[in-house]
Amino acid sequence: MENTWQITLFAGLAERLNARLLHLDFAEEELQAGEIKRRLAERFPEHAALLNVSFLACNQSFAPDDAIVSRDDELALLPPVSGGQDTPPSSGHSAERPERYAILEEPLRTDGVLEQVAHPDHGAALLFVGTTREWTQGSRTVLLEYEAYVPMALRSLREIGEQIASRWPGTLCSIHHRIGPVGIGEASVLIAVSSPHRSDSYDASRFAIEELKRTVPIWKKEVYEDGSVWKGYQSGEAWNPLAE
Repeated sequence: MENTWQITLFAGLAERLNARLLHLDFAEEELQAGEIKRRLAERFPEHAALLNVSFLACNQSFAPDDAIVSRDDELALLPPVSGGQDTPPSSGHSAERPERYAILEEPLRTDGVLEQVAHPDHGAALLFVGTTREWTQGSRTVLLEYEAYVPMALRSLREIGEQIASRWPGTLCSIHHRIGPVGIGEASVLIAVSSPHRSDSYDASRFAIEELKRTVPIWKKEVYEDGSVWKGYQSGEAWNPLAE
């Protein structure tokens, strides 16, 4: 077992390979991330297309294909995130004591995120609520099921908040995302932003949801009346969370 590499899988990738955790017998102690993906594509040729557009995460950060990773690192292979387009344990944050950034299994509270961005010097507070819609491209959705790589997702949400604070000084941001089943009309994500002037709140809110869709390891399965599908890689667009 000393040569065994362990890689955690998520969402549609875990479903396709029928495993949550891969045990791989690689003799090397270090490998490039891209080499690991290449070997997996050889081992699972029927899923090579999905593996090629997935990203390796090393110690809860995205690793480019030329990055060197170690057998002892915390490794996960992430399929393209849901992007809002196309079950891990809860984070431990209760609804009574909301955090600024949270991944929650229970229904989301709008007042929970708004109170995180309240500031006496701010003249604007904006709340974005993403909900489950019933009809998507002619198919009736029964519910959505969300899954997350929770520790990495929380880190990514905090990084979005740090980017907002840097781009729009003085602006505050709070993001709560739900995992598990989310019914029609229920909220899957809440983004609250406040700033001294309203223009910064509008810009920062749009930035937050677009970055969340692009980089945060959260996936959704759309459950229809006649089947289900994990959303993300079906979009046909190259997914690159490391792109500037």
